Amino acid sequence: MERNLMVAGFGGQGILLLGKLLANTASDYTDKNVTFFPSYGAEMRGGTASCYVVISDEMIGAPLGDAMDDLIVMNQPSFDKYLFKLLPGGTLFINSSIVTAETDREDLTIVSAPVTELALELGNPRVLNIAMLGVYVGYTDILPAEAVMKSITELLSKRADMLPVNTAAFEKGLEIGRAAKK
Repeated sequence: MERNLMVAGFGGQGILLLGKLLANTASDYTDKNVTFFPSYGAEMRGGTASCYVVISDEMIGAPLGDAMDDLIVMNQPSFDKYLFKLLPGGTLFINSSIVTAETDREDLTIVSAPVTELALELGNPRVLNIAMLGVYVGYTDILPAEAVMKSITELLSKRADMLPVNTAAFEKGLEIGRAAKK
């Protein structure tokens, strides 16, 4: 099993943190191999930020940046810019609170989740990435949810006051992802 994922959105939406949590979970709590490529630079300041995560049971030779099994888009510019990278049969995860365009590609599975609205309902707009992380993990089962929660707790330990809202966001996202899978 190998999954190539690209996560894309505005700088400030926690795109790189979402990817880092997946990578840390895979490397720290499973026997899977992982690569993580964040995109830094000017894109962090309001432009399109992105990262690539590859999780595999086998050794990862040379990860491909233009052939994604999964694509998470958190905003419209990312949808427009990166949809072509998604392989036929791939899964497109959309922040439906912001991404309103539709695709005419019939070779994709689309999982829509209103993670911005969900984060606002939980009282903190900054947890939309954790909600989408839950959607992704709930839908793909790529990593054990309990292990991802351990990574969240560990990586965000400096902000212990935020743990309850991050936990709630992750659990709501898991519910959405699992429901979409059925």
